[in-house]
Amino acid sequence: MIEGVKKNFGFGCMRLPMINGEVDTEEMNKMVDLFLESGFNYFDTAHGYLQGKSEKALKTSLTDRYERNRFILTNKLTNFFFKKQEDIRPFFESQLKACGVEYFDIYLMHAQGADNFAYFKKCRAYETALELMAEGKFRHFGISFHDRTEVLEQILTEYPQIEVVQIQFNYVDYDDPAVESRKCYEVCRKFGKPVIVMEPVKGGNLVNLPEKAKAILEELGGGSPASYAIRFAADFEGIMMVLSGMSDMAQMQDNISYMKDFKPLSDKELDAVGQVQEIFRSMNLIPCTSCRYCEAGCPKRIAIPDLFAVMNTKQIYHDWNADYYYNVVHTGGGKAKASECIKCGKCEKACPQHLQIRELLVDVAGEFEK
Repeated sequence: MIEGVKKNFGFGCMRLPMINGEVDTEEMNKMVDLFLESGFNYFDTAHGYLQGKSEKALKTSLTDRYERNRFILTNKLTNFFFKKQEDIRPFFESQLKACGVEYFDIYLMHAQGADNFAYFKKCRAYETALELMAEGKFRHFGISFHDRTEVLEQILTEYPQIEVVQIQFNYVDYDDPAVESRKCYEVCRKFGKPVIVMEPVKGGNLVNLPEKAKAILEELGGGSPASYAIRFAADFEGIMMVLSGMSDMAQMQDNISYMKDFKPLSDKELDAVGQVQEIFRSMNLIPCTSCRYCEAGCPKRIAIPDLFAVMNTKQIYHDWNADYYYNVVHTGGGKAKASECIKCGKCEKACPQHLQIRELLVDVAGEFEK
């Protein structure tokens, strides 16, 4: 276990309070204050989150305002920001500066999978990171992972120095053959690696539920949809941390209300969650988590996650609102329509869910551009 971590709930900083495209510093300050006052201390970021604004927001709201021993800070090495081994050290130093710290508590090799792992090995990224750790630039070494279990086994076998693994884990993905949450968790347990959970509410999909699923959880007469998802993830042995990307104070307050004095799901609650699982499986929704890695490199500036969200909304509610919002999405900010995809494939290489984005955009265009 990583020393200094106070509780098993962390502030994921990929989604933050925003105003006119910038982080709302006043709201962010209040959220950081409440988070720390409530006994939590784990923050997670990456340079690509919010196009670099996440790191800077943490400097403004956290590291400039609190002593270094008050928080645990995790950052990541992402493949987009280095082309060769010599690029890694200067990039890492720029991350320290952006965050306003002299060291990170944990540093992760970001979004590892078969292709990314090969790229990191080619650039000797693992070796360079381990050198930085030996120099005291960060204290614990790990990976975040999106791929099949055999790839995870390979990485953990080749690099036993890995101390912690971050995986996507939620009740919808638990037995999903495309994500393999359960199997990846079991590999981590086999290798004795503590687990950090990302996407416990699947990019908001387990908060904004279909009406039938929402009604099942409401019958429990208790918490919010997010509470069941986050508590589900937190109850497994070996789960060190569950991250939640909170974008306003209401989400922060809700999360803290049930994670401050954590209680596992009861048998009745687990049964309800199982019913919601079945509803999701029957609806054939696009399993996009809105991380926006695909959108960042799209030469046509297609708002891919937003179009997929609209497609899912149409599938769930079958009403005209989705058609209206499709037009809002692709006309806002000069974004292209789904049919304008040039099929370059950059999006699919960046997608941690391994979605066949080009094919899905054809489906979206067929639905909304009739």
